[in-house]
Amino acid sequence: MRADAARNLSAVLRTGARLLAEDPSTSVAAIANAAGVDRTTVHRRFASREALLTAVFQAKLDSTEQVLDEARLTEAPVPVALHRYAEGIIPVSREWPVDTARLMQQNPDARQRRQGQSERLNDFLQRAVDEGFLRSDVPLEWVRAVLDQLVASAAHQFPDLAPPQAADVVVDTFLNGLGRA
Repeated sequence: MRADAARNLSAVLRTGARLLAEDPSTSVAAIANAAGVDRTTVHRRFASREALLTAVFQAKLDSTEQVLDEARLTEAPVPVALHRYAEGIIPVSREWPVDTARLMQQNPDARQRRQGQSERLNDFLQRAVDEGFLRSDVPLEWVRAVLDQLVASAAHQFPDLAPPQAADVVVDTFLNGLGRA
């Protein structure tokens, strides 16, 4: 792929993610316009609006997969892996703010892929419980929901907070809570 074509594709996908997060009914023409490309450029690459949506969701899944791999959830010490995960996933959440739930309903392959990613994170959280970093008397579903909400808050309610600092806050809050020591 030529460099300009790759830039155009990246702009379309990222702009699509942002606009679709704001309004799921955003048109291909609006995405193309906001991305600074011609509508025919988008249609040449994507046969339909659904194909564009799928590409946006797949890009988010690709980015999430990379974060999970780089966090080294199975081999790094729990606090280190948790920080790597938070520091990586916060920018992914900012860059790809679309909710993948719609794709999960329509695309079994994407649903299976997202489920595998979720299982990797759940396995890591179970490891954190087993190693004594998290309480064992709290349901793992609650633990996961809290982590997901902390990450979402850091990513979207504090967009000016740099990912390393946001990860510091997420990890400290997650592992130590807000209560007095």
